[in-house]
Amino acid sequence: MYTSADTIWVLLGAALVFFMQAGFAMVEAGFTRAKNAGNIVMKNLMDFALGTPIFWIVGFGLMFGAGGSIFGWFDPLVQADYAFLDLPVPLPVFLIFQTVFCATAATIVSGAMAERTKFSAYCVYSIVISAVIYPISGHWIWGGGWLAELGFHDFAGSTAVHMVGGVAALVGAKILGPRIGKYDKKGRPKAILGHSLTLGALGVFILWFCWFGFNGTSTLSATGEDTLVTMGTIFVNTNLAAAVAAVTTMCVTWIRYKKPDVSMTLNGALAGLVAITASCDLVSPAGAAIIGIVAGAVIVFGVEFVDKVLKIDDPVGAIGVHGICGALGTLLTGVLATDGGLVYGGGFRFLGVQALGVLAVIIWVAAAMTVVFQIIKHTIGLRVSKEEEIMGLDMTEHGLATSYADFMPMTGVAVGRARYGDGLPIPGETVPVVHKGTLPMQGNEIGATDGTGMFDGESRPRLTKLVLVFNQAKFEALKSAMNNIGVTGMTVSQVLGCGTQKGRTEYYRGVAVDMSLLPKVKVEIVVSKVPVQEVIDTAKRVLYTGHIGDGKIFVYDLQNVVKIRTGSEGYDALQDED
Repeated sequence: MYTSADTIWVLLGAALVFFMQAGFAMVEAGFTRAKNAGNIVMKNLMDFALGTPIFWIVGFGLMFGAGGSIFGWFDPLVQADYAFLDLPVPLPVFLIFQTVFCATAATIVSGAMAERTKFSAYCVYSIVISAVIYPISGHWIWGGGWLAELGFHDFAGSTAVHMVGGVAALVGAKILGPRIGKYDKKGRPKAILGHSLTLGALGVFILWFCWFGFNGTSTLSATGEDTLVTMGTIFVNTNLAAAVAAVTTMCVTWIRYKKPDVSMTLNGALAGLVAITASCDLVSPAGAAIIGIVAGAVIVFGVEFVDKVLKIDDPVGAIGVHGICGALGTLLTGVLATDGGLVYGGGFRFLGVQALGVLAVIIWVAAAMTVVFQIIKHTIGLRVSKEEEIMGLDMTEHGLATSYADFMPMTGVAVGRARYGDGLPIPGETVPVVHKGTLPMQGNEIGATDGTGMFDGESRPRLTKLVLVFNQAKFEALKSAMNNIGVTGMTVSQVLGCGTQKGRTEYYRGVAVDMSLLPKVKVEIVVSKVPVQEVIDTAKRVLYTGHIGDGKIFVYDLQNVVKIRTGSEGYDALQDED
């Protein structure tokens, strides 16, 4: 007999685990460059869209069929009788719940192989993972296979889901090779910054939220006093491990890099979630905190090891988060489980079984995916061409000029427009020119000046353009000072740049950035009657702090200015009309 509570509970969990696809998409898109954002989203969509029918046709039977201790039977469209599983929920409910888990394993791989993998190749290996790779090792653990018979415990998938994806990602990224420019001639890693840590953080929060469904509803039941207690324990442990891991990673990076690293700390939260997934039903809150501490520290060194020692380019840290911490969490189950764990007097047998399971799954996934990737590489090809990679996969693989049309340029540098009087420039807006006692001029026109200035040989006011690049904090003061001397029009941009000092030392995911591009404001002014030297002296007085990075002033002779609306030229083009 099935209960409504059990059925609704598992269906709710399936919906939450499905929404993890959005979290993975945001993490991967945010940690990679804008020119590949559309490709990342497309991959995360298609691994679920392709994986769903493939798991229904092939994978479910191989994973849960009673064929043997190695793999189940081939049961297309799930037509067989699965009464032997003694499920607490109807079979269709269990099917959709397992389908979303399968999609999670497949999507992990895309992050480590991002920005240089053919979309067609991705579709092929994603299908293979959903059809064969994940179901067979899953059968060993959850389908009554040989590891289950030995007593291997992986409650919600540290090994069955996450380590499978992490090992597949390791093999794929190694065979694929690093992105162009990732390593210098001496093999030292170079930082390739992701285009939006905001998106990455949003993805982490989505994943953290959905993980309560990933772990919590793996009970497959919401009835019975013991089950209710277990559900509460799982929620507490899941949240605690993630939080403690994030704090630990923050502290470790603060010590190692002298600043708390944002992207690595985001990975730290995910590392704690992955590590606690195997044992969230068996450990105490104290045990969950210990797992979080260990995972939060290990992820920093794990990402560095993959990047600097193995020379494997993993843009999002998928190998460290899912592979290393998946294995770590499974092993720590044998140490910290309150029922049978090593520190609770359970002996070494349980820990040995956990270690055997981790090793067996690593061997299976690594061997099988090596064959899969090599076949793809030598048939349809695994990697895009150099030209396609440089141009970006959005354009070359999907015909998409940019994923941020009318929002931000492809370079990722916000070239701006700001409202006169609103402080710092806002990306995408322009400074209207305001003249005392008149209406503001429109568009990007460069404003006029008044006063006594210099004239050229033809008795026309000389046109001079000044470009000022300086710290953002000084913009308001400069604007007021310019207005006071009669300069009432300017074009303002937000830019990134540095001088010969190459900016301050900056780290991204533990790798020093060769040249730190610092946020600056660029102001362009054209003057005619206001003396150029007065503008320079005023700007120097306002912008000076005595520290490196005060900025520079560039002075140009301007040949001409043409007002598009009226056709007037030179000094007249700068003037307002009645």
